[in-house]
Amino acid sequence: MAMNSEELAMLRESLRALLDEIAPPEVVRGWDRADYLPPELLARFGELGITALAVDEEYGGLGRDINALLMVMQEIGKRSTILAGLLVHCTNYCGLNIGEQGSEAQKRKYLPGVAAGTMMFALGLSEPNVGGDLASVETRAEIRGDKVIINGAKRWCTGAEICDSIYTLVRSGPVENRYKNLSFVIIPRTTKGVSTTSTGTMGMRGIPTNDVVFEDVEVPIENILGGPEKLNQGWSQLAGPTLEVEKLSPCALAMGLGEAAVEAAWNYSQERVQFGMRICGHQAVRHTLADVQTKLQTCRVMMKESIGMLERGEPSALQTSMTKLYLSETIRDIVIQCQQVMGAYGYSDDFDMERYVRDAMVLPIFGGSTAIQRNNVANMMRLPRS
Repeated sequence: MAMNSEELAMLRESLRALLDEIAPPEVVRGWDRADYLPPELLARFGELGITALAVDEEYGGLGRDINALLMVMQEIGKRSTILAGLLVHCTNYCGLNIGEQGSEAQKRKYLPGVAAGTMMFALGLSEPNVGGDLASVETRAEIRGDKVIINGAKRWCTGAEICDSIYTLVRSGPVENRYKNLSFVIIPRTTKGVSTTSTGTMGMRGIPTNDVVFEDVEVPIENILGGPEKLNQGWSQLAGPTLEVEKLSPCALAMGLGEAAVEAAWNYSQERVQFGMRICGHQAVRHTLADVQTKLQTCRVMMKESIGMLERGEPSALQTSMTKLYLSETIRDIVIQCQQVMGAYGYSDDFDMERYVRDAMVLPIFGGSTAIQRNNVANMMRLPRS
């Protein structure tokens, strides 16, 4: 059963207290500078019951509550986008995907760890030659008796070197039948033949961004998502019910980031004095701050409508694509405007605004790029191609 407003308020207050303990501002800055976030922090979210929001009660969870889960991601994202990202590796990549698409054996194997905050998956979709066109994946899986043999490579596989398993999209049949010969395979990180290298990024620093190579990696056939009978069902699983939540999760992180940036600029404008008055009294600054508050509110409205449609079980693919498209670009622009309010201080790494800007640059890229979302919107609204 979904939490009511009073329960959500209590959860938010408990979460804020936990964040004050484990993620004070100076610690968050240290994670970014060191490009390292302690993975064991995930277990603290488990202790609070946050990770259990992605798991049904029969597997040790509190019952899947998407509204509460997205609220939590937004609240954590306001403190640290990368810490919110750590939660996604547990609740989304593992919890929601296995809960919706996994076999009974897979649910019993993985979901109790999600509920406890001790299980992380990485998402193995993109490849060196494959970005948005996922039906063209080149990583291959061959069935040999009761084993699956995987060869290939994945790119932008965030967290692969610290996760428990990699949730991997593979080509499991002739390339000509591109949508009918895809499968998801769960590949434990420590399996022989799995190797990772890391790539530095300008923002969202703390969880490694990895390339992964699979060389004759062998896993049981039971590791096919949903069990052996789901071989070649990868495309329908990719476009399944969890896809809409996957689009809204980066939106929740973005909302938290946008709120943090607006709050920082709003407060700074009341402290900084120029030309004999606080800069919040200058019309140019006032108009900028009014604009970002207005844009942020429109983002809240879009997010609320998308979550409501999911909760009511209504078709939401169009709405979630519009939300991901609009929030990604709007929050990025909001953060840049807030940086401009702070001037040179917003460019200094002594202030959090500089990190906010770097983190905001990835919003239109990850979780389904804005170009892909524009395609989705035009296609679902049946815009003719000729």
